Amino acid sequence: MRPGIYKTPEELRLMVAPGRLTGEALEAVRRVIQPGISTLELDATAEAVIRAGGGEPNFMLEPGYRHTICASVNEAVVHGVPNDRVLEAGDIVSIDCGAIVDGWNGDAAFTVVVPDAARPELVATRQNLSDAAEQSLWAGIAALATARHLNDIGEDIENAIMAVDDSFGIIEDFTGHGIGRSMHEDPPVFNYRVREKGPKVKPGLVVAIEPMVTEGTIETHTLADDWTIVTDDAGSAAHWEHTVAVHADGIWVLTAADGGAAGLAPFGVTPTPIA
Repeated sequence: MRPGIYKTPEELRLMVAPGRLTGEALEAVRRVIQPGISTLELDATAEAVIRAGGGEPNFMLEPGYRHTICASVNEAVVHGVPNDRVLEAGDIVSIDCGAIVDGWNGDAAFTVVVPDAARPELVATRQNLSDAAEQSLWAGIAALATARHLNDIGEDIENAIMAVDDSFGIIEDFTGHGIGRSMHEDPPVFNYRVREKGPKVKPGLVVAIEPMVTEGTIETHTLADDWTIVTDDAGSAAHWEHTVAVHADGIWVLTAADGGAAGLAPFGVTPTPIA
């Protein structure tokens, strides 16, 4: 019997549309981020794109959650709930989003630092944190192209973060995950070295890789809204994520418009579209 974590070629093809739509929604949000815009307005932007594209926001299908995105600002690591708060110059904000199309899911996230000409040092510090998380994401995706076992990529993710700043923290309470009919499936995807090998990397494996990096402690707690996860020391955090498919001809980043070509180029990896 085929293991449940591996998709058939036809199922992989069905995951292309939700991945693409998730990426389009995030790009629309990225374009409108500026000082003075509220996270609720960002949420509405993403929802409009997903529904116009024939999909449904899959975050809304999580019990008790009513929004299209998670917007995590400054010390918030993940699961920030959109509200009337407006973004300010210098804020670091992570936007996580997903779409479901014909029963299949996409999931991705990016981090951006809101421009602030008056505080260039703050912007540079927070941008460095975001860059570390983004670079580690692409290092993990690139490693997936040749890895024998899924957990092999955790070392590459960790090494990429430490290469930027070895004082940064890597969140351990939350990991990446398998994705398909459900937004969160087995197997877990670790962003750091672990002893277990994990499942074999072979055609049909689809995972959401999502490093979460902090400028200080990795200890976190949940706010009174029962969703938002923040750092205990109020240090900034960054979160990047893509949904990636392994198929017979290689890998394809489902939530990137170019399949991951630009992000993978520095690693000498060329993604191949799913036929």
